Amino acid sequence: MNQQSDMPVVMCFSGLDSTGGAGLQADIEALASVGCHCAPVITAVTIQDTQNVKGYSPVDATLIIEQARAVLEDMPVVAFKIGMLGSLENVEAVHSVLMDYPEAPVVLDPILLAGGGNVLADDDVVDAMITLLFPLTTVLTPNSHEARALASEADSLDACAQELLEDGCEYVLITGTHERTDQVVNTLYGNRRQLQSYSWERLPHNYHGSGCTLAAALAGLLAQGLEPPAAAHEAQQYTWEALNHGYRLGMGQYLPSRLYWAQSDEDNQT
Repeated sequence: MNQQSDMPVVMCFSGLDSTGGAGLQADIEALASVGCHCAPVITAVTIQDTQNVKGYSPVDATLIIEQARAVLEDMPVVAFKIGMLGSLENVEAVHSVLMDYPEAPVVLDPILLAGGGNVLADDDVVDAMITLLFPLTTVLTPNSHEARALASEADSLDACAQELLEDGCEYVLITGTHERTDQVVNTLYGNRRQLQSYSWERLPHNYHGSGCTLAAALAGLLAQGLEPPAAAHEAQQYTWEALNHGYRLGMGQYLPSRLYWAQSDEDNQT
């Protein structure tokens, strides 16, 4: 007997990472972990390992729209997560889809660089994200480097956040992994002010897909009905645990263990 599920569906626009550490694989695992179903829309096919992105090919913008529309006409998508887009045309394609769903929360992870430093978004893509997607964004999740790049006139991270809010984002969660602090300090902004600062134990490794994990979990928690401040805190807690249980399979960064909760108690001991 077929029965309609009440599991929230989150559509993710992200790149395909063959290592399984970031992109759509991260989205799928993180959303499953917070009780959601991921509807993945491929925006780019990447050539990468755990050290860096060596190349990528954006998916045709028309195909992105067709992927999304096919699902949206069939399944009750209640939230969106946006990661790597790959081209100006793909930013415009995602914008055209989101315009038809103004009530659905949107989490945007503004991926500008790969973990190894290679550029994943040129100036045209960045400008288009700011103009077309930021006004539709519920929570923007830049790391501190991305925040400074997106608000280059600002003289502090607080000022960066204010500029990003003025660009149209409802909330901005700036993560502090790249800052030289004893603990990782993440800060949530909204309503033209700083709302909350969170401190997390700094872990000893670098991780591939941590930003994707955080943004996807946050989108899933919004889809579950949490308000953005509560969703931001719970998503950070989940992400920290996934990183803390991370493992190294390649010669580069560690991979988050996003399904750590499914491991046995003995496996979970660190």
